[in-house]
Amino acid sequence: MSLAATAAFVATSSIPGQAASSLVMKYRCTGGIAGAGVDLEARMTPQVESGTMNVRWDMKYTSVQRFGSPGFFPEGSSLDLEGTVDISGAWTGQLRPRGGQPQDELVPGDYLDLPEGLSDDASISRTGTIRFKPGKLMVRFTPAEGEVMVNNSVPEVKYNGPWTTEYTGNRYDDYKNDIEKTSGWGATARLDFVGTKVAYIGRREQDLGPVKVLIDGKPATEQLIHPGQDRAGNPMTGTETQQVLWTSPQLDYGPHTVIVTNTENKPAYLDAFQVFTGDIPEPPQHEQAECELQHDPGAIDVDISGPTEDPTDDPTDDPTEDPTDPGEDPGEDPNNPNNPNDPGPGGNDVGTIGGENVIVVPQTSSSTTTSPKPTGPTATKYYRAQVAKTPSGGVETGVAPDEDRPPYGLMATGMVVAMGSAGGGLLMRRRRAAHAGGA
Repeated sequence: MSLAATAAFVATSSIPGQAASSLVMKYRCTGGIAGAGVDLEARMTPQVESGTMNVRWDMKYTSVQRFGSPGFFPEGSSLDLEGTVDISGAWTGQLRPRGGQPQDELVPGDYLDLPEGLSDDASISRTGTIRFKPGKLMVRFTPAEGEVMVNNSVPEVKYNGPWTTEYTGNRYDDYKNDIEKTSGWGATARLDFVGTKVAYIGRREQDLGPVKVLIDGKPATEQLIHPGQDRAGNPMTGTETQQVLWTSPQLDYGPHTVIVTNTENKPAYLDAFQVFTGDIPEPPQHEQAECELQHDPGAIDVDISGPTEDPTDDPTDDPTEDPTDPGEDPGEDPNNPNNPNDPGPGGNDVGTIGGENVIVVPQTSSSTTTSPKPTGPTATKYYRAQVAKTPSGGVETGVAPDEDRPPYGLMATGMVVAMGSAGGGLLMRRRRAAHAGGA
């Protein structure tokens, strides 16, 4: 599905609040570890479900250029990316999807692996439409703490003067079984590195000349180094390999230069440099890269609707049995005006509570307050009093007794009963006499 540069895409799915669509952003990164420029593609997928709003970015390179290591570092350095997403609508603010990728041991120019994805989330407690619009992207490189050996034969070590490489094999315990040697006065070996300290590794051996070491163009001390002597200053009689001949003071993290210079026409060796990186709590500013959008990718709108529930019982159905009325007589005539099941004039058959859907706000980690869950309309039935008239001296019910008047109805009923009894006896006598005559 295509979308215009400035259009918003409305994402819907069968799950309420679940965005099933993505937005593709193209970035151009410059500065720091990006060098002349690195192109990236990010695919943003927002998801809102169960009271949580989450944004995920999937990252990949789209150009031949890659982020490159600025120096020699042990395993464990990290490439960290952080994007920005502006949120508007029912929830206003900004999310910052983040992700990091640990790196293997690095040398200058090694490609840096991207994180598989970036993500950030927040809790939501209201319904409505939320718009997700991506913004800038930052790239940071954090070097690992530790040290790494830089062999004499790597291209990063630059030689000036008559130097030769000797492959020593198992005869000597030189680092990587090789060593660089010179006998020329003024011959130099130079390494540009990024770190916080550096050491010069060589041999101690008989008849070696003194050397001078500069750090960032200046001597750490005025004294020369004498590899032809042991550490006590006595002349060497044998050969000691992989010796730390000089170590720099602690330096600020950043780019530095170390230069070893032979000061006489005597042999001098370079076996390796050892580069140290101290603890770097924050990514160095000079190694950060900033990435700008190369187009307007638009935005994604996600419609968040609260869950609703349909009551299973019909709220208009009268209850068939009132559990609070154990004395109800099911055989009473419904046409009787004193029938307690008839609400009578002015009564309501059914009363309802509620009517509109109640929105349920799921509980989240940042809030413990939720809206009450709807249980459906409540059927309320109204009843007349079962004792319509209360005789004098009856139980106090709040209904006053009627005034005294002759019991005409009761007297009439007694007369009817008496006449019925007399008539029934006379009829029985006639039937018995007839029966006897027939016999």
